[in-house]
Amino acid sequence: QVQLVESGGGLVQTGGSLRLSCAPSGRTFGTYAMGWFRQAPGKEREFVAVISRGAYVTYYADAVKGRFTISRDNAKNTVYLQMNSLQPEDTAVYFCAAGPTATRSQSYDYWGQGTQVTVTS
Repeated sequence: QVQLVESGGGLVQTGGSLRLSCAPSGRTFGTYAMGWFRQAPGKEREFVAVISRGAYVTYYADAVKGRFTISRDNAKNTVYLQMNSLQPEDTAVYFCAAGPTATRSQSYDYWGQGTQVTVTS
């Protein structure tokens, strides 16, 4: 069983930056790819970014490409999502997930509780 805890969300103005962190419990962190997803009110959960187990592969949704960066520190058991040039449409609850290197939410085995990101215009 893997428990995921996100942190780093908050309120930021348009153009600002935030860095989200996700710290899974247990010693199996390095065996999972880690993904970030987000869900805005009234919308379905959508893929944001994924990083493979060894951090050799990263993949981003077109909406965040060039603005967001996913990274991981396996020694610290932490995955990060650096978000720059934030826009109001980035407002959502952001979730981290552990599983395969995939873009479909159904592929992931474990989920965090989410952290709110709000971007004001």
